[in-house]
Amino acid sequence: MTAQKTDNSTKEFVTGWQSPANIALVKYWGKTGNQMPINPSLSITLSFSYTETIVSARQKINTADEILLKYLFEGKEHSEFQVKTTIMLRKLTSELPFLKDFSLEIESLNTFPHSAGIASSASSMSALALCLLSIENQIIGKEVDNTAFYKKASHIARLCSGSASRSVYGGFVLWGRSDFVNGSDNKYAIPLPEKPHPLFENLCNSILIIDKGKKTVSSSMGHEKMNHHYFKKGRIKQANDRLFTIIKAIERGDWDSFEQVVENEALTLHGLMMSSEPGFVLIKANTINAIEKIIDFRKRQNLRMTFTIDAGPNIHIIYPVEDQEKVKKFIDNELRAFCEDDLVIHDRIGNGPVRIK
Repeated sequence: MTAQKTDNSTKEFVTGWQSPANIALVKYWGKTGNQMPINPSLSITLSFSYTETIVSARQKINTADEILLKYLFEGKEHSEFQVKTTIMLRKLTSELPFLKDFSLEIESLNTFPHSAGIASSASSMSALALCLLSIENQIIGKEVDNTAFYKKASHIARLCSGSASRSVYGGFVLWGRSDFVNGSDNKYAIPLPEKPHPLFENLCNSILIIDKGKKTVSSSMGHEKMNHHYFKKGRIKQANDRLFTIIKAIERGDWDSFEQVVENEALTLHGLMMSSEPGFVLIKANTINAIEKIIDFRKRQNLRMTFTIDAGPNIHIIYPVEDQEKVKKFIDNELRAFCEDDLVIHDRIGNGPVRIK
């Protein structure tokens, strides 16, 4: 897109991206330095749960360093998002110098409830990072190959929200340095280099919204508690070992090993929370009730179905596409009653962000 001239000869640029949420299978918990993870993480990118963001950038007449931003969420000005995003953009000026010379208007909306337990920070910050890079390229007239573009987008997204680094790619995505994955890095995420076994190519992900309320302890606070956690060293080794196991399982079509890692990672995450000092609990009684039902049902039906939980009470049920009819029926009959307002969101593994403007 070329620059558009306005009446006062200022330049204006507009772009838009749709970027999906992701759910971690091997969890990122704890960070160091400037948004660097203490352990690698692996996620699947979702398909239907995404954020649409449109950014308009208009050249300032006065090129003072002040960040000028107007933020609209789902058609309405959102002061909290505006304040948080302004602070974040100030930190990005060394990476994206044009931010000092242009005022921004951001319009954003989600296809899923904002407090539904799906990582809206991952989808929203990755969409914003993609928009900012697209505008930068328009301003300087720079053509960048896709590999370099998405690598930098992942880097910028990480600076905004760690898990957002994984949402700039589709499928299985790795963030964090790993000795057995070439090209892995703490500064940006990468798609898994090896093609997954057909069993894992079309995974479904149904999300049980146990509780839509705001978390009592934020993820940022939880990450900070890992700095002096008694189990920190063991957790780092554990995450690396599990990453190796699950990557091999995805390559070979080994559902049993995949299931074991995914569920133990979910329980480990909440175990780390509860064993922090002071400890805290984010799961609810109905989280446990639903998990017990899931384990019992799959044993009785001999079904491939696993679960994970992010930093909250809501449950992601993961299963192959060929089993979706049985799983959805089970959810309706036995699990929906545990959900707030009977809310369940059906999603699946996706192909990653899409430019929309």
